[in-house]
Amino acid sequence: MAYESSLALGLTPYVAGEQPKERPFIKLNTNENPYPPSPRVAEALAGLADTLRLYPDMESTALREAIAQVNGIDAACVFCGNGSDEVLAFAFAAFFAGKRVISADVTYSFYPVYAGLFGADYQTVPLREDFTVDADGLMRRCPVVLANPNAPTGIMLPMTEVRRLAEHTRAHDAVLLVDEAYAAFAPENALPLIKEFDNVLIVRTLSKSHGLAGLRVGYALGSPRLISALRRVRDSFNSYPVDRLAQAAARAAVLDTAYTAEAVDKVVSAREMCRARLTAAGIPVLPSATNFLFVRGDAEDAGPVQQALRADGILVRHFTASRLKPWLRVTIGTMEDMEKVTDVLLRLIRRT
Repeated sequence: MAYESSLALGLTPYVAGEQPKERPFIKLNTNENPYPPSPRVAEALAGLADTLRLYPDMESTALREAIAQVNGIDAACVFCGNGSDEVLAFAFAAFFAGKRVISADVTYSFYPVYAGLFGADYQTVPLREDFTVDADGLMRRCPVVLANPNAPTGIMLPMTEVRRLAEHTRAHDAVLLVDEAYAAFAPENALPLIKEFDNVLIVRTLSKSHGLAGLRVGYALGSPRLISALRRVRDSFNSYPVDRLAQAAARAAVLDTAYTAEAVDKVVSAREMCRARLTAAGIPVLPSATNFLFVRGDAEDAGPVQQALRADGILVRHFTASRLKPWLRVTIGTMEDMEKVTDVLLRLIRRT
């Protein structure tokens, strides 16, 4: 007899990057920010212990207002959750459950997990040979899920193409979900579209750009109608997904735009330094609009290069899918870290 439901038995869970405990590493395998969050975060948390006997604001009002202020939209167009993964899960439940949904074949691997969890028919369109997203292919179906910039490739689909997807999905009364986990590191984003298209939902995280991966706060931007649907799903799971400490800390980080911009600029500078050096040495590196690089470590399988890096005290991510096996995803650390990592990559990849 199986105690588990057929749903639980049939799921293939998402596999996160390694979180080692045995010794210190230069940890470049989970796309975390190498810099701490704004100093205002610690200030915001001071003296909150006495408030923890009370439930948090279920609507995250002050945080939503801060996000709205920074993005130049109304707070009614903002939804907050326990990390962008939860917000994405709510979105799949709200807009795709029981429907057919389409995405790229190489993208964030949580999407098919959510589709299985909420009974969506998940279909994919192959990336082009250069790893760019095939927007025309995505327009064969609706609704659409788009990670932009994409993961794990780091490549950004131009906003002109995202607009075409918005027009296509709206014409078919469907949602375009744009997962912008890495948008802070990109030259443009889909924010202007939500003011024009009531069917576009943007999902973002504070884990990457704001250095708050340990806090677990994500948010969505979209029309009040879409936000209302997310609220209904939330309140069917957990009415208090963002705790008091997280709301206060996230609000402080969001409002410190100057600090965030400086940290993002440092990451982008280190990214471009690493990419330029590797490319100059003839090592293929995909163009990136994120806080990571997709580097070809071998003609067939970069697994041995990943293990050699680990032996040198450097963690990067390797994927076993056939098309991705030659590649390594390298999160961008500090400039000092990336100088060292680039030296090691040059030595190891030239040897293969």
